Amino acid sequence: MCGRYATTANPARLAVELDALDETTDGASESGTAAKAPSGAGAESGANYNVAPTNRVLTVVRRHDRDHPDDDPALRIRRMRWGLIPVWTKAAEPGVPAKGKPLFNARADRATAAPSFRDSAKKRRCLVPMDGWYEWLAEPDPTAAGKTVKQPYYMSDADGGRLYMAGLWSVWRDPAQREMNPLLSCTILTTDAVGDLTRIHHRMPLMMPREHWDAWLDPDHPAPGELLETPSPQLVSSIVARPVNPLVNSVRNNGPQLLEPVDSSGDAGQISLI
Repeated sequence: MCGRYATTANPARLAVELDALDETTDGASESGTAAKAPSGAGAESGANYNVAPTNRVLTVVRRHDRDHPDDDPALRIRRMRWGLIPVWTKAAEPGVPAKGKPLFNARADRATAAPSFRDSAKKRRCLVPMDGWYEWLAEPDPTAAGKTVKQPYYMSDADGGRLYMAGLWSVWRDPAQREMNPLLSCTILTTDAVGDLTRIHHRMPLMMPREHWDAWLDPDHPAPGELLETPSPQLVSSIVARPVNPLVNSVRNNGPQLLEPVDSSGDAGQISLI
């Protein structure tokens, strides 16, 4: 499960790195008007150390140009609401989708058949860039014998590299409000945890290595089934986990201090799962 993560990706710099089009502020893109930057520390640069469902997040898609559909598809950086809204969702009020179960995660092994995700799995797949993600592990409370506390752990690449997780996205429109901009939303695919990551949680986001991007993002063909399979332990061997500041427990807190490593007594430290 992945319900909270951290990212320092700036859309403009990300577009340069990936040779992609930055559509996060382009009113002509499918995402409509530009989205506001995340609140809290690092908002101007796009950094968000406590990304939570319903936040607007950066995604990478590959799409054809609407005015030139025969051209090759191009990589595009877009902001989307984290929490996929199926196309068949009814409107609660003009232009506003009805509330439902927050679909911020989707099981990779079931996505192609699940009614909420199967359409997106066929033709709307994306990547969600992040620096790392959080999970909570029940551990003995050092201040109270016999009790436990939920200690947050942060999983990231040992060398500090950016991670790209497999995701699905959707375009929602209110049929009665066709003149309004569509709402783009996404979900992060999860898979069984592998290797030493199983000590933290039984699920993990599905990492998508660079060599599979072309097949995963292809808007004209379904993704090969093997890309949805549980990855090998080798793929996640560079991921390390460390207990971090409990401030991350509240979505109201933000900033790089959330990534500060702590040990069970609250002092600075770091552990490796290897």
